[in-house]
Amino acid sequence: MESLPLSFYGVFAVGRRRVEGRLRMEQFLQVGVISSTHGIRGEVKVFPTTDDASRFKKLKKVLLDTGSERMELEIRSVRFFKQFVIVKFQGLDSINDVEKYKGKSLFVSRENAVKLEKDEYYIADLIDMEVHTKEGYFGVLRDVMQTGANEVYVIDSGEHGEVLVPAIRQCILDVDVENRKMKIQLMEGLI
Repeated sequence: MESLPLSFYGVFAVGRRRVEGRLRMEQFLQVGVISSTHGIRGEVKVFPTTDDASRFKKLKKVLLDTGSERMELEIRSVRFFKQFVIVKFQGLDSINDVEKYKGKSLFVSRENAVKLEKDEYYIADLIDMEVHTKEGYFGVLRDVMQTGANEVYVIDSGEHGEVLVPAIRQCILDVDVENRKMKIQLMEGLI
């Protein structure tokens, strides 16, 4: 049996709110975190929180969450260094301008996010999703671990505790983002 992994973009929602009795994700997705400054000319090292760091080449603007406000920043240049993205923002031209933003998150609106292909999902849309098996309700997806081969879903099951399920086609039968439900098949040995 073929073991093809599903694809996910590791972007996270800023927050959630209740609408019509169910959870609805906010419209902003995290694409990275500023880890440190880079040089003295205002560049920053960004740790990407997306599976596809090359997406930064296509971004024109991001929202910086300072903790007290969200600032829209225009991206002037992007280059890559090891696992980091080196970003230069318009108007931030010295190390003093960017040093205060270390540890702060960068977001894009859903409208500016990478378009998903079939069987691709934003992690933010999967978190807190109900998980069902053919027998019925199984638990709630609490986290997505990104490993080398494929992602692994961390599911809180009342009956079995924390269950780790690989995100492969043999285990993940259906994902209904709109209704916040996932159908899985447990392979032997998972519980």
